[in-house]
Amino acid sequence: MATLEHTAGKSNSFRSLLIRLLLLGVFIIGVRFAYVIVIAGESCTVADFCFSSFHETLSLVIAGAGAAAGGAASPARPEIYTSKEWTNAVRFYSSVLKHLIAGGYLSPASKSLCVETPTGRDVFTMREIGVKSTVGISRKAVKPLVKSGRGHRIPFPTRSFDFIFSGEGSLERSPFPAEFAAEVSRTLKPEGFAVFHLVNPNDTYSFNSFLDLFDSCFVLVKSRYIKGFDSSMPQIREIVLKKECDDVDAGGEDDSSDKCSVPEYKHDLVKNAEPLISMEPLKPWITLKRNLKNIKYLSSMVDISFKRRYVYVDVGARSYGSSIGSWFRKQYPKQNKTFHVYAIEADRTFHPEYALKKAVTLVPYAAWVKNETLTFEIHRDPGEQVEVKGRGMGRIQPLQGSSSEDFDGEVEKIKGFDFAAWLKNTVSKNDFVVMKMDVEGTEFDLIPRLFETGAICLVDEIFLECHYNRWQRCCPGQRSAKYEKTYDQCLQLFNSLRQSGVLVHQWW
Repeated sequence: MATLEHTAGKSNSFRSLLIRLLLLGVFIIGVRFAYVIVIAGESCTVADFCFSSFHETLSLVIAGAGAAAGGAASPARPEIYTSKEWTNAVRFYSSVLKHLIAGGYLSPASKSLCVETPTGRDVFTMREIGVKSTVGISRKAVKPLVKSGRGHRIPFPTRSFDFIFSGEGSLERSPFPAEFAAEVSRTLKPEGFAVFHLVNPNDTYSFNSFLDLFDSCFVLVKSRYIKGFDSSMPQIREIVLKKECDDVDAGGEDDSSDKCSVPEYKHDLVKNAEPLISMEPLKPWITLKRNLKNIKYLSSMVDISFKRRYVYVDVGARSYGSSIGSWFRKQYPKQNKTFHVYAIEADRTFHPEYALKKAVTLVPYAAWVKNETLTFEIHRDPGEQVEVKGRGMGRIQPLQGSSSEDFDGEVEKIKGFDFAAWLKNTVSKNDFVVMKMDVEGTEFDLIPRLFETGAICLVDEIFLECHYNRWQRCCPGQRSAKYEKTYDQCLQLFNSLRQSGVLVHQWW
């Protein structure tokens, strides 16, 4: 009898222990669930992929909002989920996402991310059609569909997702498109798909700029136009990219290579440029200045949104007001982009004023074909009076080949630098680069060097003043003795640039 009581006591103790352990487990799960819901603002994170589902609590009849109109809607359903705008968006995303499933780009098993989704309508729809492991991010969290995060700072580990969706033009609206693309690349698994809905890559330049944001692991799978669901995006360009390798395996394109080929779409842009002035003007100081209003700027022909940085390089800048302040800041169409300016000017007279200018970097040397000491010759036309030393138009020459004894002007020793090498170290193919070049004849040295090094492919648009023995304003019938080149040689230089696919304009 004692033995039976002893055995029964052991059994009760064991059962009591099991019950306590079970209650402890339930308590831990409850605390975890409460933390996720109340503190983190999510029902689950993609990293954990909790088991709770929104399908029952947030169900929506995609076929229409008739139930709501008839008063049969669940009183627990938030009002936003029955609005006309929400219903139209969900219908749209349902059609789009089912099309992607049919194409094999998305599946119910895909761990998916919707980027920069302020309402979570795409997240909601993906869960509704069966892609349960879906989460969204936006600047402001929208419980329970969207957690806080930005496209250029995705708050998830590397290689977390099989599918990433960027809708409503979120990438082109981002102030950091290159970082946005890099984060998509980082968090997408190899063999995964990224889908973008965009408004603007309607021209070949912007479309290729968009593709260039992604490394060589990404390939274009599909591109199509679809009708949008509201007035903000009446037509949408849907682009599907596949990540075919891991980022560490991507070689990418090396901007340091000496070889480059200007792509065909840039050749097509040159065809739309204003015609060159084929006949030598008798009054070039008037003709070339008037030609400025005929210029077809690149940024007036294409969308430049998909670029990492926006850069203006003024080679031979002289004073800030010579062209940076008087022309580029005021007249160049920038599409509301902020440009950083590099002012390359060897004449020390102009250096102090640049210290006071914001977003301007002074490069106080002479652009040249290599790093070496040069002579800086200050030439003056007959009758030209210059009161301040250094304010004449200067021409640079190698020290060994400096000016002859009969040269009547000022000569200084300055430092020259390899401009092509500097350009390749300063900008990349993902930058939008505008260049103005006014270098007193040195263009016949610098332009060939840009081609030899491949740096020419980094420049989107050039405003070039070509120096030749032009007719002088002071002395009718006389040509300038400063330069040996003729107008025909300048015209050949412009034509060679355009034939190579470089959008160049005649500057004055």
